[in-house]
Amino acid sequence: MDGHVFIGGGGENYAEKQGLALKYANRHGLVAGATGTGKTVTLQIMAEGFSAAGVPVFLSDVKGDLSGLSAAGSEGFKLHGAFMERVETMGFDSFRYEKFPVLFWDLFGDQGHPIRTTVTEMGPLLISRLLELSEAQEGVLNIAFRVADEEGMALLDLKDLQALLVHVGENAKELGLRYGNVSPASVGAIQRRLLVLENQGGAKLFGEPALELSDMMRTDVDGRGMISILASDTLMSSPRLYATFLLWLLSELFEELPEVGDPDKPKLVFFFDEAHLLFDDAPKALVDKVEQVARLIRSKGVGVYFITQNPADVPEDILGQLGNRVQHALRAFTAKDRKELRQAAETYRENPRFNTEDAIREVGVGEAVTSFLQAKGVPGIVERTLIRPPSSRLGPVDRAERQAVIDGSPIAGKYETVVDRESAYEILTRRAAEAARVAEAAEAKVEADEEAEREFQSARRYSPGGARRTSSRSRSDDTLGGAISKAVIKELGGTTGRRIVRGILGGLFKSR
Repeated sequence: MDGHVFIGGGGENYAEKQGLALKYANRHGLVAGATGTGKTVTLQIMAEGFSAAGVPVFLSDVKGDLSGLSAAGSEGFKLHGAFMERVETMGFDSFRYEKFPVLFWDLFGDQGHPIRTTVTEMGPLLISRLLELSEAQEGVLNIAFRVADEEGMALLDLKDLQALLVHVGENAKELGLRYGNVSPASVGAIQRRLLVLENQGGAKLFGEPALELSDMMRTDVDGRGMISILASDTLMSSPRLYATFLLWLLSELFEELPEVGDPDKPKLVFFFDEAHLLFDDAPKALVDKVEQVARLIRSKGVGVYFITQNPADVPEDILGQLGNRVQHALRAFTAKDRKELRQAAETYRENPRFNTEDAIREVGVGEAVTSFLQAKGVPGIVERTLIRPPSSRLGPVDRAERQAVIDGSPIAGKYETVVDRESAYEILTRRAAEAARVAEAAEAKVEADEEAEREFQSARRYSPGGARRTSSRSRSDDTLGGAISKAVIKELGGTTGRRIVRGILGGLFKSR
């Protein structure tokens, strides 16, 4: 299908080709369905179709299966016979096994190229979401970012933010007068959340070299779009980190890419798997931001496709912007399930040949109810569609195959070595060291002054004439007069001597 991403066969006997028009692919989409109904395969064949059309793709690999895009399928695969029957049924004459150009990414740097951003680029809103901060704590974090901006301190990695919060806490009284209350308890709470994030490995998300979006928007020598695969099997153990990172990436695309209007094909297609994690317990401000990005990013040539189990996982205002839909089976075991199934069916343009609600309930594995935008962006009539088989391997590649792809990548070595340039942590550490030296010098001067005062009070300060007087006393001690003088002085130093002195002095003052 020229100008389309071929999805599968629909209509009578599944012989009518169903495809997603490239010129409307930036109008976003939805892939939904219960666990085990074939969403991952649909995601795989859509990525293949976009790549073959020269469109770069970004997707997250939650289960590890999508790594098979980097290897060709084979006739020895156990489902080869079933695949060939399906190909013949839908008239997919150009089908062949092949691999696709893949870039492996991993926040932890284990299963792909490290992928990082800076604390500044993430911003206080998303970091607050990541750390699950209260409104008061988010306010303190905003103050910290303002201080860093005003004092020219770059926030690159987690230790920069931690050092900055210490600085804010130490100057809470002064900052509170300028920006509002800075509670030590709020600072401490943020630091604890950062410690938890660090223990979960989240510190690896922040730092340099930061991701350059152009590295994800590449084509290979044959003009096929590169498929960027984020290893998310480990990342999913921290679902808030996973969702926040993908939202940051989407926001960066929105901020950095230029306006292109309605291109003949997208500049990038972004698949957001496990999309419900983005919206679970999300504050309204965050949902509003996602809605804004979804509404406006299409004019920058980016198509966003949400992958989730139930369309109800996506807020209604965002769901209304998803024009291209692949709906796998939904199970209706409860009254709530039946209501959601009915609501999902009502969003499609009806087909007189079947009942949409029944079709969504009945389609088997590898089948789906589909609707794609047609001429002038009008939603197409819903169809029961048999999803085409993938050309790449169905299932994961092994460790050696993955490493070979990483080593042969066009960006191999670019992100592997961490760069730690001067930033907030180094600046504040240097300030603290300088302040400590000044304080130490001041303390030493005070101690020297106190010692001098003690020496002066005890009459032990050095005098140029002291040596001669000492010498004279030494000589006079050897004479009879010297011995008498010494005895008299000793006696005067005693109790009786002090009484005599007081009597003499008292007599003198009374005589006056």
